Amino acid sequence: MQLRFDEALRLIHRHEAEFILVGGIAAIIQGSPVTTEDVDLVYRVSEENCRRLAKALTELDATYADPAGRKIRPDPDKLKSMKVHLFNTRCGRVDLMQTVGDDLDYSALLPNTREMVVEEFTIRVLDLQTLIETKEHADRPKDRYQLPFLRQVLAEKRRREEP
Repeated sequence: MQLRFDEALRLIHRHEAEFILVGGIAAIIQGSPVTTEDVDLVYRVSEENCRRLAKALTELDATYADPAGRKIRPDPDKLKSMKVHLFNTRCGRVDLMQTVGDDLDYSALLPNTREMVVEEFTIRVLDLQTLIETKEHADRPKDRYQLPFLRQVLAEKRRREEP
């Protein structure tokens, strides 16, 4: 299934869920030439926000990516208790995490975000420097591959901002 990240983000945004876009899509909308197959979000873990996310995920027809092929649906309790959620949705893969990097949660990441317009709505996106740090911490092969591109984009952005 082709990833329709804009549609997934629009729907989650419409439900007023609090989240930060991290990962490949965050890099792409900030100018990186990397590709990705999923939407990665860090979300605020609160009763109300988990309820909002669960409603959005229901509308996205989300089921957990289960190796046994079971159709396990998300609910607010699962979203509050489990740290990582990998979903298959009608818009493609959507991954929700309570933390990234060195156990950084929504509140810890918030100062390192910027508001960006995607389509006609505004979302919080993890800044490139922090995105680089989270990928360095993860140290997976796909992250190591993306790091030179992210560092180059960040360096170019900083050069353009110099007086």
